Amino acid sequence: VMVWLRRTTHYLFIVVVAVNSTLLTINAGDYIFYTDWAWTSFVVFSVSQSTMFVVGAIYYMLFTGVPGTATYYATIMTIYTWVAKGAWFALGYPYDFIVTPVWIPSAMLLGLTYWATRRNKHAAIIIGGTSVGLSLPIFNMINLLLVRDPLEMAFKHPRPTLPPYMTPIEPQVGKFYNSPVALGSGAGAVLSVPIAALGAKLNTWTYRWMAA
Repeated sequence: VMVWLRRTTHYLFIVVVAVNSTLLTINAGDYIFYTDWAWTSFVVFSVSQSTMFVVGAIYYMLFTGVPGTATYYATIMTIYTWVAKGAWFALGYPYDFIVTPVWIPSAMLLGLTYWATRRNKHAAIIIGGTSVGLSLPIFNMINLLLVRDPLEMAFKHPRPTLPPYMTPIEPQVGKFYNSPVALGSGAGAVLSVPIAALGAKLNTWTYRWMAA
């Protein structure tokens, strides 16, 4: 019974974190709409996604002891987000207007770190957490550059019923930061390490709580 309860607790946490990551994707610096604070939005988005992803991914990976589960977790988040962002399709926007963040390559780096260091938890926290924080903004900016111009798409498909904060306006690129990727990567690399440590600690706490 205790084994079943322990596993249920772990899987429930995994689902909760993945769902919250999806909600965070939609709300924290959603860069689908280019506004005059687009780059500020991207930096906030990068930091929030790096930290939210790494806490669940390292928890799941240390729980199973299998490096590939970090990538599996990123895949879950990606699928959840595609489904959730289908709401934009209902508003009349074409589906290729929906930009889903790229977590999978960063998850592969995390898993590779864990595998290369022979499942060393501390290396996964320090090196893996840094790798996620550094790489996620880079992959997401590449992701943005490869999709159809969001600003053009937004003006081609106007929705006058949308609230003002969702209405696209002309961007003032570089108004706040000259390099949002560099700032996002730097901040993400620093913050992802303690958050990864938190994810690892949550794994320990859960075991102790269920064993009590």
